[in-house]
Amino acid sequence: MKLAFQTNDALLADIARARAEGCARLWWLGQSGFLVCTKEATVLFDPYLSDSLTTKYAATDKPHTRITERVIAPGRLSGLDVITSSHNHTDHLDAETLLPLLAANPQAKLLIPRANRTLVLERLGQVGSSLVELDAGESVRVAGVTFHGIAAAHNTVERDAHGCCRFLGYVAEMAGRTLYHSGDTLLHDQLIPSLKRYQPDVAFLPINGNQPERRVAGNLTGREAAQLAWDIKAGVAIPHHFDMFEFNTASPDEFVAECRRLGQRARVLQNGEGLDL
Repeated sequence: MKLAFQTNDALLADIARARAEGCARLWWLGQSGFLVCTKEATVLFDPYLSDSLTTKYAATDKPHTRITERVIAPGRLSGLDVITSSHNHTDHLDAETLLPLLAANPQAKLLIPRANRTLVLERLGQVGSSLVELDAGESVRVAGVTFHGIAAAHNTVERDAHGCCRFLGYVAEMAGRTLYHSGDTLLHDQLIPSLKRYQPDVAFLPINGNQPERRVAGNLTGREAAQLAWDIKAGVAIPHHFDMFEFNTASPDEFVAECRRLGQRARVLQNGEGLDL
């Protein structure tokens, strides 16, 4: 198993140092999880900080064997204002992650796609007072951060009976910076037009690709993620959704090479590694 860049007490000390110094800083917590801390607010995007999937699939023909060690137990993270879940797949909506986080951060709001409210409550229980709902094309302000809903295709832009998207990405405007967290997505007709106007300073993009033989919904390839970052004029592109499970990962080399060819600034982080904004 790979060692993370930093874990537990070292990670908490890095977070505390950034807060004490008033720095705007982000950390990759593994899979699609990113912690973003500014003087104004702290947002945790799509965390997966348990071994629930490894346990669930241990005796099946689709084992979720972990590649990289967990960076921290969720109950140890504090000072969170907003936690997001972009869709209902367990690595983005994990009870073993979210319930300890909400217990440790009773003030935190959980931002979810409106279409997923019923399933969120079924999975998490009595968390209704923490929920903030959003749909594609809508905006909401939470804890001083403005979030915009972006339709995601995983593998299609799927909607409920009321026309609300089941898969979202989020654009967050915080502390004078704009960040785009893709959730899980493939390219679709409205993705670039909906993002171009934001020209995000940071774009968090999946790179594990779309391989039906894995029997899971797909994502952008590294090359596609690099091109998307370039098309939306992202300040820096940061890849995610790799180095978690052996059956569903990819090397970031293709992403890095395509970013270099395009002249797109990119940064590949290790699990637990931080980056100043």
